[in-house]
Amino acid sequence: MSTNTFPYWTLAPNAFNALNKFTETLETGSVDKKLQNLIYLRISQINGCAYCTQLHGRDLRKDSETPERMDTLAAWKESPHFTHDERLALRWAEAVTYLKDQQVPKELFNELKTRYSDTQIAELTFAIASINAWNRIAISMHRAV
Repeated sequence: MSTNTFPYWTLAPNAFNALNKFTETLETGSVDKKLQNLIYLRISQINGCAYCTQLHGRDLRKDSETPERMDTLAAWKESPHFTHDERLALRWAEAVTYLKDQQVPKELFNELKTRYSDTQIAELTFAIASINAWNRIAISMHRAV
């Protein structure tokens, strides 16, 4: 892979700035910042975005995330290091990310409603959409790490 990066942020600054503002808006919402970054990292792992994986890993380390949780995030279903609510949010993130394979189960949405507010569910879903967009842009434009 080339280390030259296609400068999409300068070629389409209005679109880049709009997506960036959208993502920044989510940081002031009701979803815990560390949970949001766990979701960003997990989705970036799924999508294979090296740039975003490195970025959100660094953000989690800055937030004092434990090495055990970061090391086992890709296998969170088997890891004892995540709470019930975090597991539920990670299940939601994966279900929304894997839309091409299946519809998001109504049962999962209903379970999410028992642990998260409607606002948090909406914000989680927007965060998932945001990181999926960033992953697709970074991967397709060969964003260097």
